[in-house]
Amino acid sequence: TKHVVVRLEPWKVIPLENLIAYFQGSGTRLLVEVHDAAEAKLVFETMEVGADGIFLTPSSLDEVRAVRALLESFPQNVRLVRSKITSVRSLGLGDRVCVDTCSLLRSGEGMLVGNSSTGLFLIHAETIETGDVAARPFRVNAGPVHAYIYLPTGTTKYLSELRTGDDVLAVDAKGRTRSVVVGRVKIERRPLLLVEAEIDDRRYSTIVQNAETVRFVTVDGGSLGVSDLRVGSEVLLRVEEGGRHFGMPIRETIAEQ
Repeated sequence: TKHVVVRLEPWKVIPLENLIAYFQGSGTRLLVEVHDAAEAKLVFETMEVGADGIFLTPSSLDEVRAVRALLESFPQNVRLVRSKITSVRSLGLGDRVCVDTCSLLRSGEGMLVGNSSTGLFLIHAETIETGDVAARPFRVNAGPVHAYIYLPTGTTKYLSELRTGDDVLAVDAKGRTRSVVVGRVKIERRPLLLVEAEIDDRRYSTIVQNAETVRFVTVDGGSLGVSDLRVGSEVLLRVEEGGRHFGMPIRETIAEQ
């Protein structure tokens, strides 16, 4: 059988987990009946891999729209390009944001953050132990409150806008992505560094805490600490044309300096 459609009555998670485990690798696609976007989201996230698809029996047209929006929000891979560091400069104190997630991030993963949405730096998760601090692989020390962060929906938010329960995007050096949930946002006053990079004569910048635990993802999937950044060092960015209006991409001439 190529497809199996399942109706769960009453709707429970444990039977769904058992079905996903049973059909995984069998060659049969498991489709689960759902009534709304909340059930659809759970079907696709259960056991991490989720079911192969859904069979929607909505109660209203609004539920169809909500499920469509959910499907469109699933993270897509992003295109990353290499850039060369042109400047690293100490700044004063500022309010920086640590994004603590409900997931254990992997070595080589991080989040896309920057002063401008047109150039977002891949900031590495705190997966690496130092002599003074244990690894905190659920955390990305992302940058100051004004910085943009890239989301699974393809939109951006200011770091200061993140709240517990929000979805953010984890990205690795190959541009592969996954959605992770924010568990906590820590804002503390810390010394900052301005980091500038260049791609094809265009300059991009971000600001980060001046601390050994802050690292950038490199082209080979490794990481480079801010204390080791030098002019000519290569790090990964996501770049785009145009600007953003309330986090949504827009074709407009915007200069951010």
